[in-house]
Amino acid sequence: MSSRSTFGYSAIKPSQTQLKAASTPFRAAPSETDDAIFNYLCSFNSPRALTVWLLYSQKEHEQLVQLETSALDYKDAESFRNAYLPTEFLSKASFLSLPFDRKKVAFEKFTKYELLCKQTNNRFRNLSLDPLYRGANVELLSAVRRKIAHILGDFNPYEYFENADWGPGVTTLLKGENVSTVNKFHSDSGITRDLYSLVGPIFQRAYPLWYDHLRQTNGDAMPFVTQVGNKIVTVPKNAKTDRVIAVEPGLNLFFQKGIGTMIRRRLKRVGIDLNYQTFNQQLAKIGSISNHLATVDFSSASDSISRLVVRELLPSDWYAVMNLTRSVVGTQQDSVIRWEKFSSMGNGFTFELESLIFIAAAMAVCELLSVAPEVYVHGDDVIIPSECAALFSGFSAFLGFNVNLEKTHVNSPFRESCGEHWYLGSSCKPIYLKDRLKTVESFYKLANSVRMLAHRSNFNYGCDARFRRCWRHLFNRVPKQIRFAIPVGKGDGGFVSNFDEATPVRARNGIEGYHFLALTTVSVKSHVFEGEGVLLSSLWRNTEELFCDEIHRKKSRICFGWYLSNYTRPLGHGNTYDLRGRTKTKVSALHTHQWYNLGPWC
Repeated sequence: MSSRSTFGYSAIKPSQTQLKAASTPFRAAPSETDDAIFNYLCSFNSPRALTVWLLYSQKEHEQLVQLETSALDYKDAESFRNAYLPTEFLSKASFLSLPFDRKKVAFEKFTKYELLCKQTNNRFRNLSLDPLYRGANVELLSAVRRKIAHILGDFNPYEYFENADWGPGVTTLLKGENVSTVNKFHSDSGITRDLYSLVGPIFQRAYPLWYDHLRQTNGDAMPFVTQVGNKIVTVPKNAKTDRVIAVEPGLNLFFQKGIGTMIRRRLKRVGIDLNYQTFNQQLAKIGSISNHLATVDFSSASDSISRLVVRELLPSDWYAVMNLTRSVVGTQQDSVIRWEKFSSMGNGFTFELESLIFIAAAMAVCELLSVAPEVYVHGDDVIIPSECAALFSGFSAFLGFNVNLEKTHVNSPFRESCGEHWYLGSSCKPIYLKDRLKTVESFYKLANSVRMLAHRSNFNYGCDARFRRCWRHLFNRVPKQIRFAIPVGKGDGGFVSNFDEATPVRARNGIEGYHFLALTTVSVKSHVFEGEGVLLSSLWRNTEELFCDEIHRKKSRICFGWYLSNYTRPLGHGNTYDLRGRTKTKVSALHTHQWYNLGPWC
């Protein structure tokens, strides 16, 4: 391939045929998906794989999604993997023909957990009269309250305003492709009356530039748009059901994210880092070998956080602020629902709040049973000593949480946590086909998933040759000009390959590593010509995000100049933002320092 000099180093240049092939719309026939499913299932050559194919091909999709795999029915990892992986492959497929309405199923489940929260609230409203409030539950409740107070400490109002931030999603006032930080600062001023009573009097002092902009936009009398509460909607989950979430008012979500960051920082101080899932995954592997650690999962944990449970467990200052920041009611079409839960999926601090409750409960159980607190939590994925699992499940039920028995593993050789699946220390992580194969990227993604599965199945020494036919089928369906070879860990812009297969171009002029071509997805941008939203979004960027590079950390003057040139351009001079959900593909030259070899097909 030809090369050219770019910013002082040599970079490979895509050919015209590659550019043309990448820009030409790729249309896969509907039969391509069926062929891929058949080839994948044939790789296992197992009775369960045959069952899955027959149910899929004969349109018996309702029976297909009801298939289950019990770890206790198998004696070794290989036989379990040959049944478990085919069963899970289509469990999240959106193209199955099912007789039930996924949205209706989601709302039925939503109603069920609202009733559960109501029952829990009634219990905690008259706690001393409840028959479950006895024995270990009394001691555990006191211990959890004490541990949460120790973890959180005093509420810091300055930190509350400093850490508030926007999430990436929609709000009640801002939807569609124009969702961005720029537009949220520019026009999203939705707020509930409760939150306004908390932050309204000091909003001008905390954010003077933003307040002046909102006052000019919405009027001096009321610069904010008062909202009743959040809006109840559904999003896809799996083949059986959708998931009910609540879209929050913009400013409520802004401050909820701040509380979430505060809790996340305090959990990290006690050894729970919610930014990473690796520790949970490795403990699950250890538990599958030794059986001394259990993995506990909950059904709809984010929909089970009852109002009075939070009031009972959290310090009064934290509870007061969080109660004013959340949405008290939700709107569904023309009806208004007063929430029995404290916060829902979509709230900016729900994930951190449930993690806080579960880690405190798990540590309290271990303390009561005098067991070493080998506990770790990531949301509702809990790792706890096996001898503590029964008491922990019972106490969680007292708090209003339902343990998901299908995904809770105590006395079996299987463990699952944070996306990793282990059987006696062997990886049984499945891959999922969620949508039909239509684009080049979808072929890349499935082929890479198959090859990484083949690598894991062969204990990371080479790739299991049983999967080669499936991988080759996907490889041959992509136009020859864009069958890019890429290293592991660089996304799905090509086919992950060994170094000898890829033969990448070595970087020059003192740059270590290699260059390779890949199909990249970039956001479609929209130009902004005026408005304080551009300036506000630029100034609000986290310093750690901007200056994470080691060179920028050492050279503060260069760092500051780079920041000014990239993020504080004058209004109307090339400022852009990404259009949400709108992307385009192009061939790009990328760089890697090392190339991990998957080994041969064997």
